[in-house]
Amino acid sequence: MVSLSGSNNIGNSETEKIKVLIVDDIPETRENLRKLLFFEADIEVVGAATNGQEGVDMAKELQPDVVLMDINMPGMDGIKASELITRHSPYTQVIIMSVQSEADYLRRSMLAGAREFLIKPFSGNELITSVRRVYQLSAEQRERLVYTPQPGGTGPLSAPKQEANGKIISVFSPKGGVGCSTLAINLGIAIAKGAGAKVALVDASLQFGDISVLLNLHPKTTIADLASNAEDLDNDLVERVIMPHSTGIHALLAPPRPEMADLVTPNALSKIMEKLQQMYDIIVVDMYSSLHDTVITVLDASDLIVLVTTPEIPAIKSVRLFFEVTEALEYPREKTHLVLNKANPRIGIRAEDIQSSIKYTVQAQFPLDEATSVQAVNAGIPYVVGQSNTELAKSVMNYAQKVHKLVTQPAP
Repeated sequence: MVSLSGSNNIGNSETEKIKVLIVDDIPETRENLRKLLFFEADIEVVGAATNGQEGVDMAKELQPDVVLMDINMPGMDGIKASELITRHSPYTQVIIMSVQSEADYLRRSMLAGAREFLIKPFSGNELITSVRRVYQLSAEQRERLVYTPQPGGTGPLSAPKQEANGKIISVFSPKGGVGCSTLAINLGIAIAKGAGAKVALVDASLQFGDISVLLNLHPKTTIADLASNAEDLDNDLVERVIMPHSTGIHALLAPPRPEMADLVTPNALSKIMEKLQQMYDIIVVDMYSSLHDTVITVLDASDLIVLVTTPEIPAIKSVRLFFEVTEALEYPREKTHLVLNKANPRIGIRAEDIQSSIKYTVQAQFPLDEATSVQAVNAGIPYVVGQSNTELAKSVMNYAQKVHKLVTQPAP
């Protein structure tokens, strides 16, 4: 089973049953699904359709909470049917069922709006858990719907809009392998500890993010769960998806599979960042080495871009090219901080040489310390926590203090 919703809450109220619609062209499969769900007191099968079009029509009529949708059917397949159902019934959650486990099927299912993907054959326990899980997401969506009363009415009032005062710090390099993820994590923790700020760490390396590994977290929910609800975000949903860490920061992790990155569109990412700005003082974003639309979305919204290079010619060349991009985007020079990672005065290129070459000041240097870095990565314990007395940790903590002051205090 592949989970797309990520929610680990199951069950529903004692008085309300989960209404399930089955859509499958094979009679034996429809009957087996009925039997698997029959003895569950909180689940009711309200109908069974024999093809995709019939499933769409019955979903409009019955308004089920959950649709169990076979993917391969004659005529209208399960992908198209799911797309139509989620378009017309946004609170109906679709679970795709298929004997095919290929990534393309999973990706197409997600883009069609499915919340989970069950690979046949699956157990009764897998089926029932999935139904309850996606129903919980539907129930929470309904609860978040705020009604504005008509004149003279007595309905609940819309909640006042929160101010988006949080500051976004993106950690980026046009060259991979320079240590952005490690720096982003330690910078975020250092700001949280040093300034007492409420910090969110976002893994925007959507295909191959490493934040979960570097923090030794085991994600049940990821940014993909927020992306699929980007138009209807609230604090409760974000708090259920974002993961607390022992250091005090909260981590919004990358999707568990590369193809799920397609769920996080630039528009969805923009909505997520806006909501995080309402909830956190500082949002540190670990970026991937690309100028994809999603990356530009975050860079545009950033109060500060921490541009990471190492003392090597390919990395410095890439930084020079990136500065040409920022000039074309008309970013003010002070929006980008160039920092030198893995600095070693005895070997490699010096910060002074870099400044002279590209005409940008190196705002901070973090010393080369492979032993500390490797130990932190392998243990899943950031070095500002586990090895705070090292020069590497101290340099990041000093820079964190400088950065926090820069983004939170207005310029004189």
